[in-house]
Order: sequence, then C-alpha cells, then structure tokens
Amino acid sequence: MTAAPAQSNVWARRYHPAPDAAVRLVCFPHAGGSATFYFPVARALSPDLDVLAVQYPGRQDRHTEAPVDSVHALADVVTDELLAGWADRPLVLFGHSMGAMVAYEVAARLQERGAPAAGLIASGRRAPSTYRDENVHAADDEGIVAEMKRMQGTDDQVFADEEVLRMILPAVRSDYRAVETYQHRPGPPLRCPVTVLVGGDDPQVTPEEAQAWERHTDAPFRLRTYPGGHFYLVAQAPAVLREIREFTDSVHPAGEGGGAATPLR
Repeated sequence: MTAAPAQSNVWARRYHPAPDAAVRLVCFPHAGGSATFYFPVARALSPDLDVLAVQYPGRQDRHTEAPVDSVHALADVVTDELLAGWADRPLVLFGHSMGAMVAYEVAARLQERGAPAAGLIASGRRAPSTYRDENVHAADDEGIVAEMKRMQGTDDQVFADEEVLRMILPAVRSDYRAVETYQHRPGPPLRCPVTVLVGGDDPQVTPEEAQAWERHTDAPFRLRTYPGGHFYLVAQAPAVLREIREFTDSVHPAGEGGGAATPLR
C-alpha cells in the first residue's frame, strides 16, 4: 500500500487527522446514518489511530446526491477511494449494522486486489451468509419511521421536525433497500482477523447469526456481546472504544496508545 495520505473528500471525513498513527480506522455508518456518527470516535482515538468516516450519498452535505441502494455498489466505490488516497498505512475496517456489511464487502475487495485490510470489526449485524425475510424498504413513510423508532438510533428531535424527517427518508429507504436486498457472493474467506460486537437484546442479530461470521475468515475470530439493543454501542461507548484499541493493537502492535474513551454522542 503506497498511496499518499489524503484529506477529507466527498466520500471520506477525517475529523481529527493523526498523521503519525500507525493504523487507519475506516468507519462505515448504519442505515440512515452519516459520517458524523463517528466524530466522537475520531476525537477519542486520535492521535493513536487515524480515523476516517465514510459519508454515503444522500445525506448531510451530500443530500442533493442520489442515494446508492446496493451494498455491492457502495463497496465498489469505497474500495476505489481507499486505494486511491488512503492506503498509505494498514487499514482496520469498522462498520455498524448496514455499515458492517459494506465494511465486509470492502474487505473482500481489498483482499481480491492484493491490498488486504489488517482487520474487520463488524457491529450490530448478522453474518453476510445469513438471511431474513425483511421488506421495510417497501413500507410507506410511516412504516419506515416506525422502524426507525423501534431501532432507537435516531435523535427524537429528528422525528419532531417534519421537514428534516421528510428530507432524510429517501436515504433511509435506500439504505434499507440496500441491506434487505443484499446477497452474499460466495468467495474465499477473509484472511484478516474479524471481531464481531453485538448487543445482547438486539432484535436484528441472534447469537447464532453473530457466530456465523466465523465462517467468513480464516484468521482469528472473536465475538463480544454487550448489554443493550441494536444501538448498544452508544451507551457502551467506553467498552467499545477499548475493544477497538485492543483489536488494532493485536493486528498491528505499533498502533498501541492510550487515551480516555468518550461517548459516541
């Protein structure tokens, strides 16, 4: 990996650059989420890790762009972006929910292209090869809003502002379509370590579905369960950040560093 470091661009946000960090942590948002979800993560882990947050089209400063409703299409573009400007140091990929699927597909593509990721941390998502019959993306707006409330990952102020809510719904619907129509393409397992983090009360992931991630790597696998539901990582931010530090230390000891953990929001 020889590309020179880049600054934030349309696909990536580097909120707290850490030019001397040995490892770059690339963070992928959940369905309906945006790069700013990881602003506190960048603040907490810099300067020991150079944190990069992916910004999908159709939200925040990219709200005028059409959302991408395919995990595979997102992974194609993000892989190109990483190899073009962010591959100057080992990459550890972190994704929550939908982001875990995009991160996994990016890891597979990096491996195919001879630049494998140093590791993958998949949060709040069942293994790529496990399926459920889900069709939230086909619901009316009220149905999608109801699902957003059930997942408890959206600020109540968003639901109180009708204009903001209607503005973000197209991206949310597109993200749900991407997740619910995703089909795993059989291929070689990852050669990098994989750690899976889940909430013990997450309705989206059973213990068996989380354990099934082990089939997708030939390297060390670890499953950690925390108190909480689908967005367990907000309340459990200090523990999750410690897990990220331990993981990056294990895959690249030069990335070791201290620093206090702070909440995700």
